[in-house]
Amino acid sequence: MDREKLGKVIEAAKLYYLLDYNQNEIAKILGVSRPTVSRLLQQAKSDGIVQINIMDPTEDVENLALQLENKFNLKKALVTSIPQFENHIIKNYLGEKAAAYLHEIVDDGDIIGVTWGTTLYHIAIELKQKFVKNVKVVQLKGGVSHAETNTYASEILYLFGKAFNTTPHNLPLPAIVDHLVVKQAMEADRHIRKILELGKLANIALFTIGSVKTDSLLFQLGYFTDSDLESLNGKAVGDICSRFFDKEGQICNESLNERTLGVNLDDLKNKEHSILVAGGPNKIEGIYGALKGQYANVLVTDQFTAQFLLDKKD
Repeated sequence: MDREKLGKVIEAAKLYYLLDYNQNEIAKILGVSRPTVSRLLQQAKSDGIVQINIMDPTEDVENLALQLENKFNLKKALVTSIPQFENHIIKNYLGEKAAAYLHEIVDDGDIIGVTWGTTLYHIAIELKQKFVKNVKVVQLKGGVSHAETNTYASEILYLFGKAFNTTPHNLPLPAIVDHLVVKQAMEADRHIRKILELGKLANIALFTIGSVKTDSLLFQLGYFTDSDLESLNGKAVGDICSRFFDKEGQICNESLNERTLGVNLDDLKNKEHSILVAGGPNKIEGIYGALKGQYANVLVTDQFTAQFLLDKKD
């Protein structure tokens, strides 16, 4: 191809593929006929000057989901495609994906255990009403705090109850207390014991990962002593239901764990649907540790987090 014709092929390709001109407009600019423009564009493709890649996000996320299921022995993985790897964006997309999955699986007589926090709130606001019978919704961990920071616990329970036509069971306790005897006294109350037992019986559990950072919600609620924080520093990669674990999924601080009110991590292993909803740069280590500990059999995440988890070596 001579240099002049090559120049016209490149110019036509730039106008068409980069600047979005139509073929009639390109013909006028180059001073050629429309059929000639069509031939120039065809030449650009056949000579490799223009290479077209079609990115199908549906196909990609389905493949990522399958790989996650195989690597972590999951019952189900759901990967949602997000435009940016930003926490506030991720939660919107994860909320929509998780809410749709719940709508699909919840059936008559199910017991749904939920935690609290911004991720769960995003799920709750996306829920659509489903006309099911005898469904129960129960709070899996205490949500009363020493601070004024909103945990969204009451809003989440209300929205879940509304979606599944039931009155939710609130656990009106702090997540963590100062002394084991205080926890034992609370658990001895027959009303509290009934709610805790309902949480154990839940066949669906919905939770997220808390990051081990001072700006995360749990750390703003005033539960921790300096000694607690020191014991977690450098060891914990995340928490589920305010129970902290390391990169292998093992509990980091038994003393702190014994003072925590709510579902035990081992109980999550026995759920029909133990659903972890999480994504983002601060959650990767925690999600990986949770999957190593086998606390979830369903994972809802984004495509970037999914790829990080797949690339991560033990």
